[in-house]
Amino acid sequence: MRPDIEHSIRQISTRVAYESPYMRLREDRIARLDGSEGVYTYVDKPDFALVIAVENGGFHLVEQYRYPVRSRSWEFVQGALPDLAAGHPESVARRELLEETGITAGVMRHLGRLNCATGMSSQGFNVFVALELSHGEAAPEVEEQDLRRRWFSRAEFEGMIRDGVVTDNSTLAAYALLLLQMPPT
Repeated sequence: MRPDIEHSIRQISTRVAYESPYMRLREDRIARLDGSEGVYTYVDKPDFALVIAVENGGFHLVEQYRYPVRSRSWEFVQGALPDLAAGHPESVARRELLEETGITAGVMRHLGRLNCATGMSSQGFNVFVALELSHGEAAPEVEEQDLRRRWFSRAEFEGMIRDGVVTDNSTLAAYALLLLQMPPT
């Protein structure tokens, strides 16, 4: 949080309404600017890392079934530590890249930090670009047993965005950061 911004909502109290190894659902009693009180419920999770693995003018993506939206999704590699643990962003990024694709990066460059669902979650994510890649064996988690990995050219990837194949908001936001900081040559 930025200290120079006046907060229009003040927390009176907080409680964990639900908790699992993957998330906490918090319920906060709040006071608004006009003094009225209410309840704000939100998902509380540690930040995750997202990795844009760049090679030969294209990107390594993963596709998996995303249960909440009941469909498969092509995305940049992304994930968090288990059991709501927090970790150093670059370490989390390297771990996820290796786990999901078997790739290690000689260079991991931080592009920025973004928030993914500011109206319903405290979670944000750090975006990295991975370069100088070495390939090995992936070791996906049990929830990722249907994970598919594939390299796409930049033109194929952008076509997938235009055609509505890539719809993951974190992937699209990370790609915007990449384009602003490392435009195509």
